[in-house]
Amino acid sequence: MPDASQQTRILVTQHTQRVESMSKLKVLVVGTGFAGQGHAAAFRATEADVVGIVGRTQKVVADVADALAIPYHGTDLHQALLACQPDIVSVATPGGAHYAAIKQAIAFGCHVFCDKPMTECGDTAIALYQLARQKGVKTAYAASFRYTPSVQHARRLIAQGAIGAPTEVECISHFNLERAIPFGWSHRKEDGGGRLNNNFTHTLSIVSAVIGDNILSVMGDLRDDLGSAPIVEGVHNFATRRDFIPTDLSDPALKWGQSNVEWSYTVLARIQSAFADQPVSVLFKHGGLVPRFHEDHIVFYGREGAIYLKGHYGSGALFHYTKTTGWIEQPLPADLAAAVPDVPGETEQCWHILADLFVKDIQGKAVEPYPTFAEGSQYQQIIDLIRQNDGWADVPQLS
Repeated sequence: MPDASQQTRILVTQHTQRVESMSKLKVLVVGTGFAGQGHAAAFRATEADVVGIVGRTQKVVADVADALAIPYHGTDLHQALLACQPDIVSVATPGGAHYAAIKQAIAFGCHVFCDKPMTECGDTAIALYQLARQKGVKTAYAASFRYTPSVQHARRLIAQGAIGAPTEVECISHFNLERAIPFGWSHRKEDGGGRLNNNFTHTLSIVSAVIGDNILSVMGDLRDDLGSAPIVEGVHNFATRRDFIPTDLSDPALKWGQSNVEWSYTVLARIQSAFADQPVSVLFKHGGLVPRFHEDHIVFYGREGAIYLKGHYGSGALFHYTKTTGWIEQPLPADLAAAVPDVPGETEQCWHILADLFVKDIQGKAVEPYPTFAEGSQYQQIIDLIRQNDGWADVPQLS
């Protein structure tokens, strides 16, 4: 038998464990694919308690819950909310399924962490943003590649005056995606597909994080140069969709779905920066189906220099230019390197950082501003404007 002092220590330990368990935020994840599993890992890293997961297909959600040791699983969000009583709902489904899930979560009084795109259009995004404000819940919008260490490095340098007043930004990327990727949500506007929803959201967030988020005006040109894609059963995880590309695309039994959304875009924007007295001109150029000749990149130009980031989301090496030095690669500062979450994958690392900010904010701790439904609803409105494609002027023809 333990003596009195040992019994006291045991009782204190048990009480502490109960208090910690009660104080942990409870998270319900909606979505079972790459994003859903990534969100679950990100919230667990914050020491929140992932209490349940919801998916469309019973077997899939059961298998994922078992693999991730999540205690509750189901296909009915309302029932999951009642059973799990979560503090946070993390929405990780394709964008077209976001509205109904987020609306239910907000009505239940939950804080909401949502992947991009926020919804399929500006109207529904605005409605959810207003609903969240009315209900007094916190929101996070995971256009989160702004949190790569190289982007954070560029943000610091520009704030310190490394390029002088910013004048231009260019974001160039060419993905050369396989045209035979099975038909799914990414091919359909109504399901949150398209390159604007799934590429532009990240680059716009990156540029806003570095030079400022006062977006003044925008115009663009879009192109659906895909046409159609094969319909294949069994694709449940976006990250593994390439594994389902048919080996024989000429098979007459193969069914095809028609794309109705952009696969390439060119967007121009004017953004007011606190570091400049004139609006900064920004070019966003993305070719989803065309090959790159040289590396994708993001470049910030200023009156006194420039910063070049390798990679389509600027997550590679950083080079600083001045007239006297030319282009010189800059090492990542030690504090930024140390802050990178110890998980594989840039996407996952960025989710971890945003989830940590979100949880700390809910707990009442001081955090820096992060993207919320305010940005999410604004981005969907911007995408709607670009898709209207009203920026063209007729040119006088040669006689």
